[in-house]
Amino acid sequence: MIQLYQFAPTFGLPNASPFCMKLETYLRMAGLPYALPPFTMKGLQAAPKGKMPFIVDGKRTVADSSLIIDYLKETYGDPVDSWMNAEQRATALAWQRLLEEHFYWVGVYTRWIAPQGWTLTRPAFFSALSAPLSWIIPPLARRGMAKALHGQGMGRHSRDEVMALGCQDITALANFLGDKVFMLGDQPCSLDAVAYAFLANLLWVPVESALKQHAQKYPQLERYCQRMKSRYYA
Repeated sequence: MIQLYQFAPTFGLPNASPFCMKLETYLRMAGLPYALPPFTMKGLQAAPKGKMPFIVDGKRTVADSSLIIDYLKETYGDPVDSWMNAEQRATALAWQRLLEEHFYWVGVYTRWIAPQGWTLTRPAFFSALSAPLSWIIPPLARRGMAKALHGQGMGRHSRDEVMALGCQDITALANFLGDKVFMLGDQPCSLDAVAYAFLANLLWVPVESALKQHAQKYPQLERYCQRMKSRYYA
């Protein structure tokens, strides 16, 4: 059975990491059985690329949520995306890139840099640590996130600029979804695993921000998340 290594559930979600939640949602969409070993710092240290999630499938260890999904498709078939044509696949990839390569960094800023976000993020991610690690690791992790944000470019903007960029992403996603059942129509695809993971980690997490307030203006986003939850996490 596939062993899925990821962070522990947080904020009432399957995972507070959208990449971990994306992968678990995909596994459920594809109907692939999997087990969830308990999260430990030792497990994180064993991650091939130093990040969660990763899987162990027999003798194979695969890291990175997108590369894992590629591996799963090659190994077990493609029941989720096989119906898509070339144009639909291109559209799905473009939206995935927007969420994972741009919108993600707005979320990092909201949770790790903004004071109100960090107040909730610190205990959610580090409450299991005992002293002295509980004094040392959280500020180090936060500085690491700030450095990554600066290197990526998002961290060079002001708070208002970061929120404005994120709100543009949300508006575009809401307009694209419109009144469709799933992101590309009546049938779900792997893009829905991505979109659901990112939207639920915005709408259903108790971190208040201008970004969350903006997303709440589009009721189709909440309805979409509820549909995905009912279908795959009932």
